[in-house]
Amino acid sequence: MRDERRRNQRKKVLLEARWESLSSRHEARVDDVSLSGCFVNTYWPVAVGEQIELKILRRSGEWLSVNGYVATYQHGVGFGLAFTELSAATKRAVEDLIATGG
Repeated sequence: MRDERRRNQRKKVLLEARWESLSSRHEARVDDVSLSGCFVNTYWPVAVGEQIELKILRRSGEWLSVNGYVATYQHGVGFGLAFTELSAATKRAVEDLIATGG
């Protein structure tokens, strides 16, 4: 996503992830995250607007599950995921992930 469109500052991270779409489950990596979304490195193609459930493996070994939609897509690189409907608990977990880098 382009900087001027970002509402929140992004934190560089390198975390394993899994994402699910309507069709299947895929392995990926998250390389940056903010309160409004993250970038998911994957070779698997997605459609802009597609709904995604993303699970991020925290350094603690716990999985953080977030839902969102594909805001941007770069073929062969990955996609920008815009978070939707973060519960208070999930928002706190994302804030902690940003503060600790994982």
